[in-house]
Amino acid sequence: MDSQFSGEIKDRLGEAKKVVIASHVRPDGDAIGSLLGLGLALHNAGKSVQMILADGVPSSFKYLEGSKFIEKEPKGGHDTFITVDCADFKRTGSIFENFGQPDINIDHHKTNEKYGKINLIEADEVATSAILTNHLPTWGFTITQPIAAALLTGIITDTLGFRTSNVTPEALRQAATLMETGVDMPEIYMHSLVRKTFPAAKYWGAGLSSLQSKNDIVWGTLTLTDRRTSGYSGNDDADLINMISAINGNKIGMVFVEQSNHHVKISWRALEAGVDVSKVAKHFKGGGHAAAAGADIEGSLADVQKEVLKVTREMLNL
Repeated sequence: MDSQFSGEIKDRLGEAKKVVIASHVRPDGDAIGSLLGLGLALHNAGKSVQMILADGVPSSFKYLEGSKFIEKEPKGGHDTFITVDCADFKRTGSIFENFGQPDINIDHHKTNEKYGKINLIEADEVATSAILTNHLPTWGFTITQPIAAALLTGIITDTLGFRTSNVTPEALRQAATLMETGVDMPEIYMHSLVRKTFPAAKYWGAGLSSLQSKNDIVWGTLTLTDRRTSGYSGNDDADLINMISAINGNKIGMVFVEQSNHHVKISWRALEAGVDVSKVAKHFKGGGHAAAAGADIEGSLADVQKEVLKVTREMLNL
């Protein structure tokens, strides 16, 4: 726990009156959980708060209390700008291009570029929501049940239900602390990791039928046609990477998702201890963790896939 930066953030939040909080495009559970957790805490303390996600809230997280207050773009003035769970400022989206430097940057990605005026980066934590679970009380905020539900969502999703290699006893203690507010962890687990819409299930089917495996890498591909045919409305992989990560006999799991803007989104997962996929993602101007990382690359699906597979093999000696 970084006490120096934590103290600076406590002072800054104490002075704040109008706050804008943002996280990354294509938000996952930790982006939403940390955004909501901090946003609700500041709102309960009497601050004016705008919680912003350029891509909005995915349907699977709309059940969380407070999610209806998340907007797609900020309006009006502010005196404090905060980013959460965002390693690269550009990933907040084009709406923030001319918004100015964030006052506070809170994150757990080892590839974070420390672009804020105050940077609280704790890469050993399993989620940004875990950082907030530790710090919110020290900053003078009470973790109510809705806040706890949001933070627990972030911890559960980023650890795939406490299955990732970076899970520690501390992470389990954090979850227990949040559960003590009355949060229903099995419900959060089901909403976040298990339940799928019918279109998402069909989208999964297309991805699974595309699976290939070579040189210790197993990968799936999702095309724009797959998205249209299934009726899936998201730009992500509907968490297909989690299914691919469960396949035995490989060192790396990957998903390539074709985007409508002539880009391809790639997700990497290390399936063996000691493999660091974050350095490959960073090579492609992405980021993440040793065990899980991602990038967004301009180009055709065929060209990007060929290049990324080649570089992944070379950089990881596969």
